[in-house]
Amino acid sequence: MKGDKRTTVRLPFVVVSPLSAVMRRVFYAACALLVVFLLVAVDLDGYKDNYDGKVSLLDALYYATVTVSTTGYGDITPVTPMARLVNIVAITPLRVVFLVILVGTTLEVLTRRTREEIVAKHWRSRLKNHTIVVGYGTKGRAAIRTLIENDRTKDSIIVIDPNGSEIEEANNLGLAGVIGDGTRSDVLNRAAITQAREVIVATQRDDTTALVTLTARQLNPKATIVAAVREAENDPLVRQGGADVVITSSDAAGRMLGIATQSPAVSSLIDDFLVYGSGLDLYERPIAPHEVGRGPRDCSEIVVAVVRKGEVMTYADPRATRLLIGDRLVVIHVSKADETEK
Repeated sequence: MKGDKRTTVRLPFVVVSPLSAVMRRVFYAACALLVVFLLVAVDLDGYKDNYDGKVSLLDALYYATVTVSTTGYGDITPVTPMARLVNIVAITPLRVVFLVILVGTTLEVLTRRTREEIVAKHWRSRLKNHTIVVGYGTKGRAAIRTLIENDRTKDSIIVIDPNGSEIEEANNLGLAGVIGDGTRSDVLNRAAITQAREVIVATQRDDTTALVTLTARQLNPKATIVAAVREAENDPLVRQGGADVVITSSDAAGRMLGIATQSPAVSSLIDDFLVYGSGLDLYERPIAPHEVGRGPRDCSEIVVAVVRKGEVMTYADPRATRLLIGDRLVVIHVSKADETEK
């Protein structure tokens, strides 16, 4: 049981307070009781009270109460064919509904695990070309925020983290999550790793990052894996494990500090590039048909690099002077927000 809890799948849902859930059950139970009372009240002559032979409205309410609660003292009984028919086709089913409502909490506890597994299995069967983010710390949150800013839908992002509170926070943002250790294949499989298009590894430790990368690559040889490490010396290890791109956070932060000291304007420009939708945006796109055979300088946008068969070439590279079919361009353009203001 302990191992199962570590690999629980949690999907976004509408949170209902315990008081609201209880009051809803009480309301449904009261509705069932009211319907039984009305069915008896419209046909008082069809019932007989063993005490005086007559049934009043108060007796009808009493009969409804003891009937739906299955107490059944037997002092008031249906005597006409119509009253008995109403008991068969209406009051008896309502009695069952009333009992189900009363024991609903217990039934919910007993069936919650099964229901969650069924829902998770159905959800997993519909996953395809999604993004898995392992680690919901500062780096993981920033990566997800960038994906969403670049028009990625929330239902295409799955978070994996061993901390249940972190997954709960992700759920509150509309993201699905898996509680568990991302180095374990069963946890990655719960996030449908074999159907994933991208894997972002943003754990807190470099050794964990290497293990997650290695496991993810073994399970999905085709996915693009992007990993973050703290120390540059761990970059080759993570790349050998199967990462396509490795970001060294300490070196990147150090370079930014040095640039900011020597040239604050350049630092601001780099920061602008990293914030999507504000000022200048840096993004990668496929080459357009009319751009084939032309040079990077002939494109309508500022081309800073050409990606050819996985190799990144700067615009000044002699091999990039003529664009080929299948190339991808890394370009700079004015954000949509700034274009609107103009």
